[in-house]
Amino acid sequence: MKLLKLPMLLLIAATLATPLVALAADSHKHGSDSHKIELNAGKKWASDAPLRQAMTAIRSSVATTLPAAHSGKATTADYDALGKEVAAQVAYIVQNCKLNPKADAQLHVVIGDIMNGVETAEGKQHDKERASGVVQIAQALNTYGQYFDHTGWKAIKLPH
Repeated sequence: MKLLKLPMLLLIAATLATPLVALAADSHKHGSDSHKIELNAGKKWASDAPLRQAMTAIRSSVATTLPAAHSGKATTADYDALGKEVAAQVAYIVQNCKLNPKADAQLHVVIGDIMNGVETAEGKQHDKERASGVVQIAQALNTYGQYFDHTGWKAIKLPH
């Protein structure tokens, strides 16, 4: 039964990626504050165990891939594996994370940036280097750490 869940989760993540990427793109339009990430009255948003678990897994995958991507040594297989792992974790978040609606809206901005980075890392944005997708995911994870309460979270050191 567990073997059937992963393909289903990947399908869910792929299905959700397009609207989330569109949401992320909207959040970067100049003059549009409707999807700008913000704190919860000056405090970080609450997180739940499934969100923390998935974001920790995504962070681990990115931290492993980033040095090879930065040095030009990451392979197509490395980028594809990262994309699949991140998409699976995003699907897990979608299925299991239960945040209040306002926190969820903020999380959608972060997830949109992550999925946009996945598309770049997987080579689906032909005008961008795959390595830049790994950096974009790392930046989104750092944003997550700035806006969501996740005890023990450490920002990913980005290459210059």
